[in-house]
Amino acid sequence: MTTPQTREEPVTVRVFTQRFSSTPRGARLARRLALLQLDRWGIPHGATVSDTAALLVAELAANAVTHGRVPGRDFELSLSYTPGLLLRVDVTDTRTEGRPSLAPALPLAETGRGLLLVEALATRWAVLERVPVGKTVRAELDLT
Repeated sequence: MTTPQTREEPVTVRVFTQRFSSTPRGARLARRLALLQLDRWGIPHGATVSDTAALLVAELAANAVTHGRVPGRDFELSLSYTPGLLLRVDVTDTRTEGRPSLAPALPLAETGRGLLLVEALATRWAVLERVPVGKTVRAELDLT
């Protein structure tokens, strides 16, 4: 008895990971390097996916340096790209408490709307525990 042969396309997952200082400058650098890496992967500047990813990285990195900062500790950006299927943005910090939530902002408040942007732009997002300490905020974009 022979088993039927199925032909499957190979799947290549591309990954970029970098640590940045927990400062506004580190957050800006994370956004710029994310855009550069996406361009290297064939997602050009100005494309919808590139622009959306830039906003997600900017918002999550800004939150990491503002709310997740621990003096002397960096935050980490990780991009995972499966062409034609998925783009994942992970931003990890070392602060365990103060988990992000979608609390409504006051009408005239100048802050508090970042995760509303993430909710609107990402296909899905979640907060994951980081072992041994910290958390990862993950945003995913379906590309199908």
